[in-house]
Amino acid sequence: MPSTHAVAGMITRLHDPQYARWAAQIRRTGGCRQPIHLRGHVHHLDPATGNRLHSYSTANEPDGILRVPCKTRRASRCPACAETYRADTYHLIRAGLVGGKGVPETVSAHPCLFVTLTAPSFGTVHTRREKNGKILPCHARRDAATCPHGRVMSCTARHGADEQCLGEPLCPDCYDYAGSVLFNAMSPELWRRFTEALRRRLAKLAGLTQRELRQQAVLSFAKVAEYQRRGVVHFHAVIRVDGPEGPATPPPAWATADLMTDAVQHAASAVAVTVPAVPGEPARSFQWGTQLDIREITVTGDLTEQAVAAYIAKYATKAAECVGTLDRRINPLDDLTALPIRDHARRLIAECLRLGALDELAELRLIKWANMLGFRGHFSTKSRRYSTTLGDIRQERTDYMRAEAITTGRLPLFDEDTVLVVSHWEYAGQGFSAGDALLVSALTGNRLPAASGGGS
Repeated sequence: MPSTHAVAGMITRLHDPQYARWAAQIRRTGGCRQPIHLRGHVHHLDPATGNRLHSYSTANEPDGILRVPCKTRRASRCPACAETYRADTYHLIRAGLVGGKGVPETVSAHPCLFVTLTAPSFGTVHTRREKNGKILPCHARRDAATCPHGRVMSCTARHGADEQCLGEPLCPDCYDYAGSVLFNAMSPELWRRFTEALRRRLAKLAGLTQRELRQQAVLSFAKVAEYQRRGVVHFHAVIRVDGPEGPATPPPAWATADLMTDAVQHAASAVAVTVPAVPGEPARSFQWGTQLDIREITVTGDLTEQAVAAYIAKYATKAAECVGTLDRRINPLDDLTALPIRDHARRLIAECLRLGALDELAELRLIKWANMLGFRGHFSTKSRRYSTTLGDIRQERTDYMRAEAITTGRLPLFDEDTVLVVSHWEYAGQGFSAGDALLVSALTGNRLPAASGGGS
């Protein structure tokens, strides 16, 4: 039940003379769960005369603040802003496959692959397997061995899709938690080495030197990291071959999907990254897992550009929530036993804190990224020539909104390139007060958290 304080705050807001403007601000945030509160002003001045052409100040806004979207990419934090990020990523990926957003449509004829690079095994975990629509036993073993900790390494259950045990080890004491978090930490470097090996292999298959390859072809990619339920990341990547000037130029005749497939298979198996021995842990050499999926992307085939773009965009808004960890940074002083997380995630976090305290592994920043189970790379990245950028897409949206404001008379028409813009902004909080959260929940049907850090 809502508190008396929250109900009173909601009633006060409803009777506020500026309620309509407050509601308009909420609508303009697009349903953001944790809007940022800004306080400040913007003055547009004529540089020749110093005359004020237009002014805006939050002093006239409800509560004296402007509410703007938080713009997070994480769906677990703000579904509305994450949806915007997902849509932008979808258009970015799709433009690199069929053109648009400054990319010529002829790019659709360039050989292009959808590649999934997985992580190696760190121990047997509960899984859901299907074959011909039939759910198979998890790990049925007729003569299953007993581990050193007395557990039989077998599971005959047919797990449901949402069972909490999925991804958890059959024997937590046998599971290589240190290896799991170290692989996550080193996976960005493993990806970098993979792309270098891929270019070398392409050059060798084409009978070219590295320099000659750059003169004939350019390798472009866009990738996203996805967490598996066991807590390790794997990468989904779109890999495309262009001519020497990028997507506007056709690739050489020797650049075929089959040749690319050969190069990807070789590069994935050829690269490794080493973590030296540290107190209590041996030296480790990490490679990609044995499960390597390579499929050609075609406009009319089974794997279309729309399916690939939608798949990558979906995972661009996710993090490690499927593992059951926290959606915030871990404080080294936190009591891990009191955190509302799965035991598997708790042990992965504890391993990050333990290894992160070692001087030899300080550069991996495992303590800082403990909530991400050691992974410290960007979730979605692309090469420079793959397609447009998220910045360009966002600027296009900003220009559209400005044009709309001018059309409706909310902003005067003038050339911003010849106008002096003087602005001052300061952070004034985030989120909603208890009363506002109750009102927004009633209006949208979504339960919202109360404000933090100065929310009014």
